[in-house]
Amino acid sequence: MRSSNKRSRNKSNRNRTNSVGNVVNRVFDSSGPEGKVRGTPQQIIDKYNQLARDAQLSNDRVNAENFQQHAEHYMRLLSEAQREQDARREQQERENRDRQAQRDAERASRAEQDDAAKPSNDPSDAPQPDVIDTSDDSNDSGLVETPEAKAEEKPKKPRAPRKPRKKPEPKAEEAPVEQATPDAAE
Repeated sequence: MRSSNKRSRNKSNRNRTNSVGNVVNRVFDSSGPEGKVRGTPQQIIDKYNQLARDAQLSNDRVNAENFQQHAEHYMRLLSEAQREQDARREQQERENRDRQAQRDAERASRAEQDDAAKPSNDPSDAPQPDVIDTSDDSNDSGLVETPEAKAEEKPKKPRAPRKPRKKPEPKAEEAPVEQATPDAAE
C-alpha cells in the first residue's frame, strides 16, 4: 500500500525565486507557431530569428512578424536577467570594498594600539652608557687578551720552502725482464 504522504513530482513545492543565474542558463520550452523550441534564452532567440528570416524569404510576413515577436519576448527576458545580474554583481563588489576598507581600518587601529602598548626594542632609544677615556699609558687595561690580538703583535716568520719528495727507487731484484720474441730467436 502506498503512503498518503507522497511528494509531488512537479516543482510547485519549491520556492519560486526568479534567480538571475537560473534565467540566463535555464532551458525553456517555447511553444511557437512552428512547434516547440527548446533551449536557453539565447538559443531560443537565435532559433526564432532564423525562423523569421526563413519566413521573410518565403514572403510570409505574418509568420515572420510572429517569430520576431517570440524572439523579442525572450530577448527582454534575457536582458532583464542580465541587468539584475549586473546590479547584483555591483552590489557585491561594493559590499566587498566596504568590508575590505573596514578590515584595513581595524588592522591599522590594532597596529597603532600594539605600537603604543609595546616598549620600544630599538637600542637607540635605550639609555646609553658614559664613554670612559682610557688614554693613559698603563699596560693593564683590564681587558683579556685574545688569540687574534696576540697574532697581531707577533710578526710571522717566513716558512722554509718544502723539500721535494723523493721517488722510491726500484729494487734490484725487480729488474725488468726482457721477453724474447720469435723473430729474435733466429
